[in-house]
Amino acid sequence: MGIICITGASSGIGRATAFHMARLGWKIVACGRREERLEELVAAFPKQVHPLVFDVRDRAAVEAAFASLPPEFSAVEVLINNAGNAHGLDPIQEGNPDDWDAMMDINVKGLLYVTRALLPILQQQENAQILNIGSTAGKEVYPKGNVYCASKHAVDAINQGLRMDLNETGIRVGAINPGLVETEFSEVRFKGDSQRASGVYQGYQPLTPEDIAEVIAFAISRPAHVNIADLVVMPTAQASSTIIRKT
Repeated sequence: MGIICITGASSGIGRATAFHMARLGWKIVACGRREERLEELVAAFPKQVHPLVFDVRDRAAVEAAFASLPPEFSAVEVLINNAGNAHGLDPIQEGNPDDWDAMMDINVKGLLYVTRALLPILQQQENAQILNIGSTAGKEVYPKGNVYCASKHAVDAINQGLRMDLNETGIRVGAINPGLVETEFSEVRFKGDSQRASGVYQGYQPLTPEDIAEVIAFAISRPAHVNIADLVVMPTAQASSTIIRKT
């Protein structure tokens, strides 16, 4: 096992993946904005986890964070670009430009900043890999999803472009695109409205962050000649963003 860097490791899919990969024996560079959440990871795996506290929207902070890695955590082999969020669910003519900025800055520019900062390290490794966490929203557009869907379509395009640009380096580039996963995602989207957020996951069995963590572990563990280039994962009850079988 080597060293894996996970952005958005303080909650949801990122947190579940950090715990799962640490249990499998990986060393984790855990990135996030909430230091206390990252310290819980450190407490659980004191010799395996190194926390980096920064906001992916801040390019200077991203670069400084990775420049600060101690030698024992510096040879990162795998990057999981997981940090992302949604803000609001409104028709575009009623959307809040601050919400648009947050989604594009975190979901798109943040992914680019982190990838660019880590590429010199990844290129030095024998079997490096980048796994981008996209969304089914990057495969289709749904009503009131407009800018969020646009940001995830951008992740899909960046994933494909990275794979082409890095082909000669041998770095594997792929994406996992989850459907409905029960995390803090909807609570953030609905700005703390817990009742509205919980309603998103009622009447069917959504995916859990641990489900996606297991898929990520599978993708990372493939032999060097196998690349999970683009994988969509949905709960059985979900057929599309707008078709969900509820009881």
